[in-house]
Amino acid sequence: MQADLDAYFEHLRSERQVSPHTLDGYRRDLIKATAYCQEQHLAGWAELKSTHVRQLIAEQHRQGQSSRSLARLLSSLRGLYRYLNQEGRCAHDPAVGISAPKGEKRLPRLLDTDRAMQLLDGGVEDDFIGHRDQAILELFYSSGLRLAELVGLNLDQLDLSARLVHVHGKGNKERVLPIGRKALEALQTWLPLRALSNPADRAVFVSQQGRRLGARAVQLRVRQAGVRELGQHLHPHMLRHSFASHILESSQDLRSVQELLGHADIGTTQIYTHLDFQHLAKVYDQAHPRARRKQDSEQ
Repeated sequence: MQADLDAYFEHLRSERQVSPHTLDGYRRDLIKATAYCQEQHLAGWAELKSTHVRQLIAEQHRQGQSSRSLARLLSSLRGLYRYLNQEGRCAHDPAVGISAPKGEKRLPRLLDTDRAMQLLDGGVEDDFIGHRDQAILELFYSSGLRLAELVGLNLDQLDLSARLVHVHGKGNKERVLPIGRKALEALQTWLPLRALSNPADRAVFVSQQGRRLGARAVQLRVRQAGVRELGQHLHPHMLRHSFASHILESSQDLRSVQELLGHADIGTTQIYTHLDFQHLAKVYDQAHPRARRKQDSEQ
């Protein structure tokens, strides 16, 4: 069994080119499966049956493993058996059709509207980093982008005249999102400063050396903004959650929020329905606290 695992890990490393972090996850999961097989006196992976897998999952569940961890264990087993079947070492997949026990759905952590305004209306340093970071925060909250979507954003995905951003989400699916007025203003201030760094590519958000900002750099800047303006931990996904919740509070339109977030399954979006709905709004400008147009008297 260990020889099969070693060959599989080498396949993942050299042919699939998975990251070391992902490889470590597979290894931890499959070590658990190997230990179980040894306890059951199974001589090889071909002897592992669906009944064994169910028993393994049940045992891990009793030991306190989370639903997410058990789902990952099942996924690791399926990956192993796909490889073993391709190599002619097995002709079945004992994990097929087996699901992890459902865990409690934790409500997402988010900012209420007042805290979001406190964050975004704080003082902005009048320099390259200050205006860049403000544009990042505003765009996260304005349009509900995932971290990877914001980091991968290029100039040709912005349509500032139409107040739209074209996002390549999970599975490379594209969705078109509105940009709120405040986010638009922040981007219009940031982009001329961006050009001064002689950017190496078309990335919207770059360092002072002109290189595309990575995910960790953006996480760090968001965290620092949270400490500075709110005195609390803050991460990009919290701004995405806040975006979704505040839109849903105002619009009561779950399907539209699903489209804005890019969720394939509306069940994923339904986690936000714990909120007390307050007002009905039909369009984005009316629904989003940072996107409302100025009153005619202000223009």
